[in-house]
Amino acid sequence: MLWQQICLRYIRLKTSIENVCDSVSINLDKAVAPFSWRRPFASFIYERQLTAVIAPDCMQMRVARSTLKIDALSRAATGRRLKKGPREDNMKHFVVMTGLTVLLTSTALAETSAKRIALSNNYAGNSWRQAMLQSWETITKPAVEAGIVAAADAFTTAENQATEQAAQIQNMILEGYDAIVVNAASPTALNGAVKEACDAGITVVSFDGIVTEPCAWRIAVDFKQMGKDQLTYLAEKLPEGGKLLEIRGLAGVFVDDEISAGIHEGVAENPQFEIVGSVHGDWAQDVAQKAVAGILPSLPEDIVGVVTQGGDGYGAAQAFAAAGREMPLIIMGNRQDELAWWKEQKDANGYETMSVSIAPGVSTLAFWVAQQILDGQDVPKELVVPFLRIDQDGLEASLETTPAGGVANVEYSLEDAQAVIAAAK
Repeated sequence: MLWQQICLRYIRLKTSIENVCDSVSINLDKAVAPFSWRRPFASFIYERQLTAVIAPDCMQMRVARSTLKIDALSRAATGRRLKKGPREDNMKHFVVMTGLTVLLTSTALAETSAKRIALSNNYAGNSWRQAMLQSWETITKPAVEAGIVAAADAFTTAENQATEQAAQIQNMILEGYDAIVVNAASPTALNGAVKEACDAGITVVSFDGIVTEPCAWRIAVDFKQMGKDQLTYLAEKLPEGGKLLEIRGLAGVFVDDEISAGIHEGVAENPQFEIVGSVHGDWAQDVAQKAVAGILPSLPEDIVGVVTQGGDGYGAAQAFAAAGREMPLIIMGNRQDELAWWKEQKDANGYETMSVSIAPGVSTLAFWVAQQILDGQDVPKELVVPFLRIDQDGLEASLETTPAGGVANVEYSLEDAQAVIAAAK
């Protein structure tokens, strides 16, 4: 089997190895010219990892990381000893310092082992964002170590400002990243920077906080439906309706607007409910507690429910308890402290509610989607994933698997991403 010779024969070193290898410069064309391509190579010694690209004839293989030393011609393959001469001497002493380990390519490794992906994140001030960043690290670190991509760096802006995130994306363009995964501060304010990235040949994948720039890919749950589902649940549990308090997320962010719109559509479809107050909790328990404590004195006593966006249920409960108010039915957002409080109330008095949010591990889906696009796969521009809902009978199991201070979560593998992509076609 002569695949080694075939692939080495078609190596194009002029651009690919010089671009990929840090400081190695070698002309393989001259190095291998003296040798007969009809003779198989005997042994390969693999020492360190580098990456190069083979010609189209060998596109189903990948030159992945190594040092290649050719010891001699294979006697076994020819069945006879070759005449010693200049070519054999050269073969014995020929060491290719850039290295070549030819691997049959997998779906992940075909074209991305030299690619660099960056995460642009606009905010890290709550448990969901912290879990999102941790999920990114959990999945991308092994991917980098395995050589699937060259880098998967995460960056978070100091302030939740679209202008700052736009500047961050522009810096990523200058740094030469091949793909940028974005959790955006605004669906529209980043479009200019995103378009600059696309024009520079950079793949842009937005998730959670998506962007509207047509050149970018978008991964989101149906946030509007997530809001409407809260009212559907309340209508089942509280058929007579009543007054509601709405706790929103970060002002001006796509997710906040969509969930709130869904909640209000749900109220319109269930007119027995009325929203009598609204505050921004920024998807953070401490912010939500302070905001709810500030508005409660101006609200009627008979609040029957609190509709939320995630990360604010526990803070709302603490505010109601501190005010001596009767505890309403509070929709939770999959945070561990919310689930733990819910479990305590359930055990104490049979408290019932539901919990719903997007899994923070959606960042890992965005990573794999970017990798697949860089790999040349056909990926639809719009991808939708289900939100993660916890009902009364699933509380204990979800709480058991959610770390203290964390969020109920799902992280995505390459195969999961491929299934999401296939379902969208």
